[in-house]
Amino acid sequence: MDDIVQGFTVFREQVFPSQRSVYRRLVHDGQHPKALVISCADSRVVPELITQAGPGELFVSRNVGNIVPPFADATGGVGAAVEYAMMALGVRDIVVCGHSDCGAMKGLLNPESLGTMPNVAAWLRHGHAAHRIVCDAYPDTIDGKQRLHALGMENVLVQLNHLRTHPAVASGLATGQIVLHGWFFEIETGHLLVYDGEESRFVILEDEDALPVAEASAARQVTPDAARAAAD
Repeated sequence: MDDIVQGFTVFREQVFPSQRSVYRRLVHDGQHPKALVISCADSRVVPELITQAGPGELFVSRNVGNIVPPFADATGGVGAAVEYAMMALGVRDIVVCGHSDCGAMKGLLNPESLGTMPNVAAWLRHGHAAHRIVCDAYPDTIDGKQRLHALGMENVLVQLNHLRTHPAVASGLATGQIVLHGWFFEIETGHLLVYDGEESRFVILEDEDALPVAEASAARQVTPDAARAAAD
């Protein structure tokens, strides 16, 4: 804790004075984040650092395994963050960000390791679909690291599917107001892999690349009248 206290001292004495006007503006004008990022609570993964975002630029919700439980009557922190980001803050980009060497994914691969952590085991049930996909759709020959990577990426896609069940997100997609993103951060290389929904694969994001998206904004209506109107 001494290092943490020392860090705050440096912030208060050296960093904050140069950004005082920024913080005052954020209090006066309120926050207007560019995106909601749902990431893992892993201490090695810091969305603001990875994206070099400043104060007020990201609305971040972190939890074990970057999980997004499907919408249900029961309230939860992730669902509340999604709802608040969209309805109160007007966020129009939502990112689910997984990462390499994820302890939660290791727990899914080795459920016996969670025997003394019943709350973690219960939470990770929201990742069981990703585990099943890796077991059934990937060859047995891939090694442990490759399997862990595959599980982490499939988990991002499963959580994006869960995200679509939230009413605010479902409405935002149907009205063309939001964009969904799936990211996977490789700790060991510093690479950010981004899911390209059109190509159905993760690609390494390069400096000159346009940002692929998991699901682009596209307003829709599915009634017969709407279909006839579109055809005319």
